[in-house]
Amino acid sequence: MKLSIVVPCYNEAKNIPLILERFAAVLGRPDIEVVIVDNNSKDESAAVLKELLQKYGFARSVFESRPGYGSAVLAGLRAAKGDYLGWTHGDLQTPPADVLRALEIIEKDGNKSDVYAKGFRHGRPFTDTVFTLGMGLFETLYFGRALFDVNGQPNIFHRTFFEAWQDPPTDFALDLYALYLARKRGLRVLRFPVIFPKRLHGESTWNRGWGDRWKFIKRTMSFSVRLKKEIA
Repeated sequence: MKLSIVVPCYNEAKNIPLILERFAAVLGRPDIEVVIVDNNSKDESAAVLKELLQKYGFARSVFESRPGYGSAVLAGLRAAKGDYLGWTHGDLQTPPADVLRALEIIEKDGNKSDVYAKGFRHGRPFTDTVFTLGMGLFETLYFGRALFDVNGQPNIFHRTFFEAWQDPPTDFALDLYALYLARKRGLRVLRFPVIFPKRLHGESTWNRGWGDRWKFIKRTMSFSVRLKKEIA
């Protein structure tokens, strides 16, 4: 298996059929698997997956009862079989075609193990862009390494990089952890532009206004302090 792409899903029953349809439309090769992680969803996600996975041979599912975006991604990565691993969101704001673009970048680079391909988002609302820019500036200055658009998707890297992780976070700080560790270990971070459209179904579980953003800021800063002490 060349690539395992993890898709964490929490209450994405309406998006799961579209996720699978769009992956089926763009994959065109047998060496990529899609690992959908049901993060203890409260909607019909489990039933939808049970029905549809019989149709799509490239995909399988993992159940993760522990809450948290990071918990779901990590569960999928641990179950993955590919030489290269990665993840993207399940809300279809990061199209499956971008996963193929990331893998093509790695393949054109020679299939090396010291690369980290990561999307850089464009086309977002002005307030979201400003918020992300501010967070990126803080992280870049605090850690002394380029850490802009930390939550850009997808993320693709070699299995050996994942095997070196120690005590990764189980929430949205996972994106920061992975990108910072890649920078620190000297991986070549290859950024490429991706369009970030609106969600088709459902609502964000964290970005519902400035109150949620402020909580995100506090959590991120707290984790940044701990991360710098532990591995800076």
